[in-house]
Amino acid sequence: MADKVIITVDAMGGDAGPSVVLEGTAQALAADADLTVILCGPAEEVEPFAAAHERCIAQPTTQVIEMGEHPANAVRSKKDSSIVVGCRLVKEGKAHGFFSAGSTGACLAAGTLVMGRIKGVKRPALGQIIPSYANPTLLMDVGANADCKPEYLVQFAQMGAIYMEKIMGVENPRVGLLNIGEEETKGDLFAQETYELMRAQVPQFAGNCEGGNLLAGDFDVVVTDGFTGNVTLKTLEGTAKVLFKYLKDALYSSTKTKVGALLVKPELGELKKKVSPETYGGTPLLGVKGACVVGHGSSNATAIKNGILVAATTVRSNVAQVIADTVASSAAAAAPSAE
Repeated sequence: MADKVIITVDAMGGDAGPSVVLEGTAQALAADADLTVILCGPAEEVEPFAAAHERCIAQPTTQVIEMGEHPANAVRSKKDSSIVVGCRLVKEGKAHGFFSAGSTGACLAAGTLVMGRIKGVKRPALGQIIPSYANPTLLMDVGANADCKPEYLVQFAQMGAIYMEKIMGVENPRVGLLNIGEEETKGDLFAQETYELMRAQVPQFAGNCEGGNLLAGDFDVVVTDGFTGNVTLKTLEGTAKVLFKYLKDALYSSTKTKVGALLVKPELGELKKKVSPETYGGTPLLGVKGACVVGHGSSNATAIKNGILVAATTVRSNVAQVIADTVASSAAAAAPSAE
């Protein structure tokens, strides 16, 4: 894969409207001289922007998938929506990757139905980088697959390890299974069967990860089903918001604490940056043909920029092909001998 990368961007994604997406796109183009963006959305939004920015191509669309729509139905019925068109351009080979901060469900559906699954991947999965204390940890799945089989989690682990190595630069990433205890006999039958499969098929498997250890940084990848992963992620996000509110209240409770807040303001800024989802830009959908990164609906311009750049890095690192090779190799190893 050449260094020059083409990423389709959903101009209509995000709670704040296209203005934030356009600002983030401009920042991404400025940050990466080998990046070209195909901007998908209404002509009145994308054409003036493309005319004013080098390496940006307008792709007018006439439909928008709203947040409240049924994802799969919307993808099937709105063929000219910004999300579907963006994914279709990747499928047709006119772009290498896709980014949107729009409906997560619609992005999942379009990524799977339009871009297509990598051969051998049973279920594409969403992975979210969470700010563990020692180093970032990839939690997956965080919402794509509520009901899972143990073999799905094995593939989540394989794909997550590839992402952490290629995108986050982690050598030999340690993989954990989210469970209610460290011992291999802990958990229900699903967890125990998954443990055995992962021990046999995932070289980087390092055992069970209890919920209380998720943020300790003991693992680089932690896998679970999409239902548990989504609840875990939302709980972490909600807890962080409450803690920051408590901290703000404490720091502004008196003149003395306000002086102290002023003294530690730079350190607090760094802390906020470390735990902010803006830093990582988006959630990768792993297991589809091409790069697909989904941003948070509340993304600001910085998060949009970082999400687009992550999509470009995913393409340059050939993540999809490495996943395809790994899945094929794993399937061959698991196949019964012809003897």
